[in-house]
Amino acid sequence: MAGSTRKKKHTAPRKPHGNPQKAHVSRDPAHTDPATLGDWIGAARLRTLPLAVTPILIGTGAALLVDRAFHWVIALACLVVAVALQIGVNYANDYSDGIRGTDDHRVGPARLTASRKVKPRTVLIVALAFFGLAAVAGLAIIVRTGHWWMLLIGAACIVAAWFYTGGKRPYGYAGFGELFVFVFFGLVATIGTAFVQSGTVNQEAWLGAVVAGFLACGVLLANNLRDIDQDRVAGKRTLTVRIGARATQVLYTVLVLAAFAIVAFLAQVYPLAWLGLLALIPAAAAILIVWTYRQPRELVVALALTSLTSLALGAALLWAFVG
Repeated sequence: MAGSTRKKKHTAPRKPHGNPQKAHVSRDPAHTDPATLGDWIGAARLRTLPLAVTPILIGTGAALLVDRAFHWVIALACLVVAVALQIGVNYANDYSDGIRGTDDHRVGPARLTASRKVKPRTVLIVALAFFGLAAVAGLAIIVRTGHWWMLLIGAACIVAAWFYTGGKRPYGYAGFGELFVFVFFGLVATIGTAFVQSGTVNQEAWLGAVVAGFLACGVLLANNLRDIDQDRVAGKRTLTVRIGARATQVLYTVLVLAAFAIVAFLAQVYPLAWLGLLALIPAAAAILIVWTYRQPRELVVALALTSLTSLALGAALLWAFVG
């Protein structure tokens, strides 16, 4: 009987590796837990929203140098346009990267489409809704100011937001993301805000636009440095993938420090701008992380600190211009 018992133990089926049924469920949209409000908020990427606020602060401050009357309705509408576009492009990226499979093995927070918690069509509809909100707010600005030619600028902003990762040949997959971010989230947003409030564009608006653009590019570089290995596998040829990690670290540092150099230059005329140098604290921490990180996930903190730096410099320049 003892021998029989040993035989049974020897011939007993071994436990399979993993749980095939559970693995199947995790890939089945019908059995995936539905998205929560927190999931939707996470997909909006709140860490990037300060980048939408910064150009509005700087542009409004530059406009007040020309026209001391505060056009708060127009300024608020500009803020709605910028924030709605930022959220819209974040959801659009979630949709486009999700259906391409780019986000299947991402390092950062899970996306709605890639996690299969939400149908891709639903994410797309939400993205388009935010683009629509931006369009309505932009149209209100145009009607109020009478600058109808700016319809072309607004259309270009929405097209650029969509084709960053959308369409058959997204420019974000070809290494042009930083260029378009600099143009639209730096120059266009800041200069446009100043122009619709004052009817002109002064030197302060141009310099402030470069500050906003450099830091927006810095955030994108930190993001793409975090995803460099995944993007290589997915065929996403971001600027970081093209030039490599070390060159990205150098470029990130140069852009962040150049933004502070411009603020220091403006401080020669507007002394309150020196307060912006306090933002060197989060900026230095972000630079340190970019150069010394061990795990890609650490760069999420660098991204958030860079975004916070942008907001702090925007607020400092607004205060300096109106002070």
